[in-house]
Amino acid sequence: MTDSKPPAPVFRRAAPPPGKAPASRAAIPAGQTNTAAHGANGTVRLNKRMAELGMASRREADDWIAKGWVKVNGKVAEMGMQVTPDARIEVTQQAKGAQANQVTILLNKPIGIVSGQAEDGHQPAITLIQPQNRWADDNARFFFNPSQLKRLVPAGRLDIDSTGLLVLTQDGRVARQLIGEDSGMEKEYLVRVVYTGVANPAAATSAAATYGARAAARPAPPTQLSRIDDDDPVSTDVQSVFPVEKLRLLRHGLRLDDQALKPATVEWQNPEQLRFVLTEGKKRQIRRMCELVGLKVVGLKRVRVGKVMLGNLPVGQWRYLAPHESF
Repeated sequence: MTDSKPPAPVFRRAAPPPGKAPASRAAIPAGQTNTAAHGANGTVRLNKRMAELGMASRREADDWIAKGWVKVNGKVAEMGMQVTPDARIEVTQQAKGAQANQVTILLNKPIGIVSGQAEDGHQPAITLIQPQNRWADDNARFFFNPSQLKRLVPAGRLDIDSTGLLVLTQDGRVARQLIGEDSGMEKEYLVRVVYTGVANPAAATSAAATYGARAAARPAPPTQLSRIDDDDPVSTDVQSVFPVEKLRLLRHGLRLDDQALKPATVEWQNPEQLRFVLTEGKKRQIRRMCELVGLKVVGLKRVRVGKVMLGNLPVGQWRYLAPHESF
């Protein structure tokens, strides 16, 4: 005779009484806490709605709500509450004052500096934001304070071996404008190239694409680029040998990571430099685009973001975005 255990009891929710349908989830009125981004009857979480209206970033909105600085339809808002699209959202003078003190900084990033957090021993861009590196010709009426480094983050990135305009900001509205999901902000680059005549199809699926055969298990590291300066002499006439039909492909018709790229402006700046204007930013996008048509990038510099130009800002120096400037 073998021992056997009795079957485990099975618990089931009792059925509703006859003639009574199961209760449906009630609509979430404004003012009730709910962590979902979207609620019932077209409501949306307050911090998301404030971001959509350009009032603040979601993180900033949550901070203000926690401090009691936000009102919805005349009542102090609660964390996580849902609101309807026509809700009247107001912020206090404290919130407006805190936002007015936020800074946006423009840096001419040097080669060898990473945009975000330190990696592989390389210095992050934020470490250059010190008084001694402020551009002498910066006439913005701001005084540097170490508190400006708090929550100062790059709005976008530049590869370690690229140079040019890098935007760092404390303002969530600026970050959303530049790198938000629905952002179509133009970014302009000068790109020095050489023509190899040999396309690298691996670039379509590899962000670490470089010329030459690839080991299947581990791609080679990216090629080190050279700095681009305004007074650089032209040493190679790439324009005369580069096929026109491939230039048209750079403008529209290429795919990266199984997605069609948006149309881009691509034209010759001089016989060895192309000018790219993009409205999207895939990882190493320009380098990969060029390799798909037989070009090798040997220098890359960002010169414009939206309406803000790099201008004469020296490499390794920074300035404030002035109150009259906007992207």
